[in-house]
Amino acid sequence: MAEVLHIVGGGMAGSEAAWQAAAMGVPVVIHEMRPRVGTFAHRTGMLAEMVCSNSFRSDDHERNAVGLLHWEMEAAGGLIMRSARAHRLPAGGALAVDRDPFAAEVTAALRAHPLISVSEEEVAELPSSGHWIVATGPLTSGALAESIRAATGAESLAFFDAIAPIVYAESIDMGVAWRQSRYDKGETEAERTAYINCPLDRAQYEAFIDAVLAADTAAFHEGETAGYFDGCLPIEVMAERGRETLRHGPMKPVGLTNAHRPGDKPHAVVQLRQDNALGTLWNMVGFQTKLKHGAQTEIFRTIPGLEKAVFARLGGLHRNTFINSPRLLDRSLRLKAQPRLRFAGQVTGVEGYVESAAVGLLAGRFAAAERLGRPIDPPPATTALGGLIGHITGGHVEGGARSFQPMNINYGLLPPMAPPKRDAEGRRLGAKEKTRAKKRMMGERALADLAAWREGARAAEPA
Repeated sequence: MAEVLHIVGGGMAGSEAAWQAAAMGVPVVIHEMRPRVGTFAHRTGMLAEMVCSNSFRSDDHERNAVGLLHWEMEAAGGLIMRSARAHRLPAGGALAVDRDPFAAEVTAALRAHPLISVSEEEVAELPSSGHWIVATGPLTSGALAESIRAATGAESLAFFDAIAPIVYAESIDMGVAWRQSRYDKGETEAERTAYINCPLDRAQYEAFIDAVLAADTAAFHEGETAGYFDGCLPIEVMAERGRETLRHGPMKPVGLTNAHRPGDKPHAVVQLRQDNALGTLWNMVGFQTKLKHGAQTEIFRTIPGLEKAVFARLGGLHRNTFINSPRLLDRSLRLKAQPRLRFAGQVTGVEGYVESAAVGLLAGRFAAAERLGRPIDPPPATTALGGLIGHITGGHVEGGARSFQPMNINYGLLPPMAPPKRDAEGRRLGAKEKTRAKKRMMGERALADLAAWREGARAAEPA
């Protein structure tokens, strides 16, 4: 039997890495400090616990890069995506999940696997021997972070990630709010009505912005200084960037019609997305914040429909640490200075549940192949998986390691393709049509190249 592979961290990346390595026949030990050592963001000791949003974002593999990544992970036998589908909630074109049953299924699957064991302990420093994957995520402990810095000889970079508030459904005034997905997107009625919408007229929106700008924010802990990640800005930072920023971001009113007053176009809209299967909890989409809790309650209750809102959880903001991966890691995610150590998940400089799990998937497969004496073959650059590897190991980073910043999966990480100028009937395509055609073509190329990559991996396995 192959030598044991150790994984530090039982989040999305660590869980997926363990599943992939064990599926290839390599014994795995997951070292997870919870529940013995908790964090301010986690509530349970389950593996793959979702601590922020309950959404895996768009599930459209033809028109959205994250949907393409969903498909690729499923094709690779991913546990995270399999479990997400099993506990899917209505969310228009997005893949939202019932967070506790999802984590429970992942935990049960990993604990039941004969080649996987879970050690409930904190790993406070990088081990001096053995083969390890470090997948500690955005909440890497201070002691382990110091050990990583000592091993890499460089300061880790950091930004702040945020948690959106969750509201009890029964406290939302549905005489004001209404159910609708943007542009009525979805194949079923549940999908087309997956969001609760709260409308604001111009005066209400301006008052809301004034209140956010005037409110007190919670202080950062000592030593927590960093820039924000633009894909997950706190609402108060967006408001500071301009009074219209929120109205063109999470509060945009496009694609929505007020069911109670169809003739009135809202100036802005706050959307809430279902957070559990019972439909009792709804999270405020894009409303991550570091406003003090008292200010949050007061300001959010000025939103029409939320005047009597009861909050199951208020928003928060936490430090998120990542390493300078293009300089430190090789193409198979090994630390160049100590190749027996691999890194996976958000600590490598990807952003989001799906991206973190995807890097864990690859790290697990790479580590298992190495343990088994098989060739390590990274996925093609034309795939979403390959695009992520390219980003975090330097292949798609403009300016090299000096400009490295966390990033979600997007089509810009894949080699470009020229869209067709005309459709099958010879009609000239407009700009939007060309964009849609290009994304579809890139998706088709990715799926074909991924299939060839997987076939090659199977051919490399011993008979």
